[in-house]
Amino acid sequence: MIQPGIFDLSDRYEKLDKLGDPLPKLDSVVDWEGFRPILETVRDKPRKSNTGRPPFDVVLMFKTLVLQSLYNLSDDQVEFQIRDRYSFCRFLGLMPEGVVPDAKTVWVFRENLKRHDLIDKLFYALDSQIESAGYLPRKGQIVDASIVEAPRQRNSRDENEKIKSGETPEGWSDNKRRQKDV
Repeated sequence: MIQPGIFDLSDRYEKLDKLGDPLPKLDSVVDWEGFRPILETVRDKPRKSNTGRPPFDVVLMFKTLVLQSLYNLSDDQVEFQIRDRYSFCRFLGLMPEGVVPDAKTVWVFRENLKRHDLIDKLFYALDSQIESAGYLPRKGQIVDASIVEAPRQRNSRDENEKIKSGETPEGWSDNKRRQKDV
């Protein structure tokens, strides 16, 4: 395995820019720090102690919700995409090998925003900033593929013979029949 060089990450980001990564443009037209005072109201409880991992920055968490909204991602999928995509890490100001907000953290943050009735207000302000810069915010979608293990049929030989002859094996309930591929 080849050791990474000092400039590999910046070279990768430069290449992403040339290929048309839209996130740096979004980052440049939005005043993210302007959202901080509103977002800080979500963290109304002071930390009990300094032990444990400190919470993620509220602006970073809001930007995570923006990515989730723009790309139509679930909480689990936004966690995966942040871990997987260099463009998402750069947008959030994270290092690709660094700590990433997990799905539960994203969910809790969004629920706190809902509880304070801030989501619509924040996204309206975001859309206004984007539009005043001369852009139209449009959502996209990342199509993901999931590989799920299929249930295995474990029929006895007698059951298989009855199924092949068009009969229903004895003792099969309606629920079991619905689950079997006959």
